[in-house]
Amino acid sequence: MKPTEHSCEHETHKVFNQSVPLENYNLLTTDPTLKDLLQSSQAEWGLELVKQLGQTLGKSEWIKKGFQINEYTPKFNSHDTRGHRIDEVDFHPAYHELMQLAFEYQIPTLPWRQDKQGAHKVRMALNYLYNQNEAGSACPLTMTFAAFPVLGKNSFTEHLQQQILNSKYDPANRPLNQKDAATLGMAMTEKQGGTDVRANTSFADPLDDDRQEFSITGHKWFCSAPMCDAFLTLAQTEQGLSCFLLPRWKPDGSKNGMLVQRLKNKMGNRSNASSEVEFRNAYAQLLGEEGRGVAVIIEMVALTRYDCMIGSSALMRQALVQVIHHCSQRKVFGKTLIDQPLMQNVMADLCLESEASLMMTARVADALDNGESDLVRLMTAVGKYWICKRASSFIGEAQECLGGLGYIEDSILSRLYREAPVNSIWEGSGNVQCLDVLRALHKEPESLAAFMDELQSASGINDDYDAYLQALTTELPQINESQARFYVERLGKAMAACQLLKQSPEFVANAYIESRLKRARGLNYGCLSDDIDLMSVINRSFIAPN
Repeated sequence: MKPTEHSCEHETHKVFNQSVPLENYNLLTTDPTLKDLLQSSQAEWGLELVKQLGQTLGKSEWIKKGFQINEYTPKFNSHDTRGHRIDEVDFHPAYHELMQLAFEYQIPTLPWRQDKQGAHKVRMALNYLYNQNEAGSACPLTMTFAAFPVLGKNSFTEHLQQQILNSKYDPANRPLNQKDAATLGMAMTEKQGGTDVRANTSFADPLDDDRQEFSITGHKWFCSAPMCDAFLTLAQTEQGLSCFLLPRWKPDGSKNGMLVQRLKNKMGNRSNASSEVEFRNAYAQLLGEEGRGVAVIIEMVALTRYDCMIGSSALMRQALVQVIHHCSQRKVFGKTLIDQPLMQNVMADLCLESEASLMMTARVADALDNGESDLVRLMTAVGKYWICKRASSFIGEAQECLGGLGYIEDSILSRLYREAPVNSIWEGSGNVQCLDVLRALHKEPESLAAFMDELQSASGINDDYDAYLQALTTELPQINESQARFYVERLGKAMAACQLLKQSPEFVANAYIESRLKRARGLNYGCLSDDIDLMSVINRSFIAPN
């Protein structure tokens, strides 16, 4: 029988009007905002390093690695084939390749290795690009980075510090004295307390008269990255909650009493192994002063919050570039999406949010470089609350811009959406950040003074900003706990506007202030006024790759 015109031997249709995948591009050179931040500061020396990483991460094979380690998630093995307890986590090979790349570019260590002005800002840029490719594997990088200053205050950790500063990555599960490189994890929270670590029940008994070595018994509800070589953990002693360094292996080469119970089955952050662990007479060494555990880890907490700001800003950036790339090619109702006024409004609004988040985060990097500890103290709490909260709704809006293409697991947007909530939850959820801000306002006036001085540094440029700042200054002394979220949001928007006024083009800063500070036009993205030059804002955000 002769095939008919509609036989299955013929194609049903031709594929057209689909955007091509965004790959083989440079994450830095397509980002004029980040490039300007580096070029116009004391971090310019790191521009070439950031550019090299941006080129690597934009390659199709490295984008694929990010997908692979989220599809083939970590697997826990409690025992080997002969029944010996090993507590090992297996990863897809791409995980180790990404980790090695991160160590080569010094993402966990650069400010501790390079005594240069701007080192924190360069490291911020590197981490910002890395998180755009794959955010889950950034967790042990952050913990290693944030815990390092705590180690530096204890002389017995000198060898471990040198191992961390090594640009190599060594995933082997063996004693530290048999390794050249090391990573650090954290095990703080317990079932009954969560963020309230003072409710911890794990107990540490001294092993020597000097009370420097202890044996810990207890549990941890969340232990991030259990394959790390050593962990900062909290446990009670006779003198109160104390901080300890707990290695996977004892100094004599025997396995330590840290037993992984299971890996958490999380909605996102799936490439990162999070676990529950039990300590059974686990060997640990005291960090800092006994009974002062919270005070010991406070600097580490600020740095992890800061990295949450970087991570959420990066997730938003990656979502944004996917939107601009797609909408520049896709036609709907006979017109390219980027040429349609309503879509322009949504895209420009997303651009403003993304740039504001990056600018605010970059200011924390500058503060770390400049030793502005009082400013860092309050900015990290405000920034973590505001920026991390914005990420989930931002990425959801980005998915709508791509329609069904943005909802399938083949799209990076689905992974970004599932990843977004973790930064709001980790190191204290939204309420915890707001309560911490209240605590700082009432008990640490130097932090509030530094924050307000920074806001005042942008006064006299925009009348609407000045009016907003004046009202905020008047209202701050009246804040009570039930209103904390409202005012922390106002502090966050004010700081974002401040940084835009000082560092971004005037039309970007004015658009942000008009839409966020001057008036409340709508709760969703895409409600900008007609006074804003939408395409100028969009064109500022992304330079299409050749």
